[in-house]
Amino acid sequence: MNLRRAGAAEPSDTWLVVGLGNPGPSYARTRHNVGYRVVDELADQVGGRLRRHKSQHADVLEGRLQVGGPRLVLGRARTYMNESGGPVKSLMTFYRVRTDHLIVVHDELDLPFGGLRVKLGGGDNGHNGLRSIRSALGSGDYHRVRVGIGRPTGRLVTSDYVLGPFSPGEEAELSLLLDRSAEAVASLMEQGLEKTQQSFNNART
Repeated sequence: MNLRRAGAAEPSDTWLVVGLGNPGPSYARTRHNVGYRVVDELADQVGGRLRRHKSQHADVLEGRLQVGGPRLVLGRARTYMNESGGPVKSLMTFYRVRTDHLIVVHDELDLPFGGLRVKLGGGDNGHNGLRSIRSALGSGDYHRVRVGIGRPTGRLVTSDYVLGPFSPGEEAELSLLLDRSAEAVASLMEQGLEKTQQSFNNART
């Protein structure tokens, strides 16, 4: 995504952190909404709450995680998962965010529950939110924080699994995973990709 077009302002050093999920109370506690919950954890650390942006079909919170730290915008689309790309692109344009300053937090079937991986770029792996963002931006070269939810066992259909709630045992451990994921986001902004991967990619919560 090239923001340096004619008449456009220069890109800023602001980071945009987007948690993927579906809006509404019926989805709030589902596995597919773990990205939303990580952004909520970060909002608590900033000391505010996300509020509806006036024009970008998203909820946002602007702030810093610590005094003197990088400026960031926390965001979550008010659209369904498979339409996340439009709001993400609009927020990037509005806040003049470069693609390499976009961090998307999302659920990951290919990691066991409690697993966490940080990467730059890559495929969409069947994830509708990532596919929508790639389509809107024309690029997949943004940072991802992949939060492990594991795959369903038995005959449970994948769509029912991701749109279902965490098990009681998982829910009891989830706060630690959310906190660890929020730490990975902060590390990406402050320490960079390589150090963040060294700290987070080989450890479980």
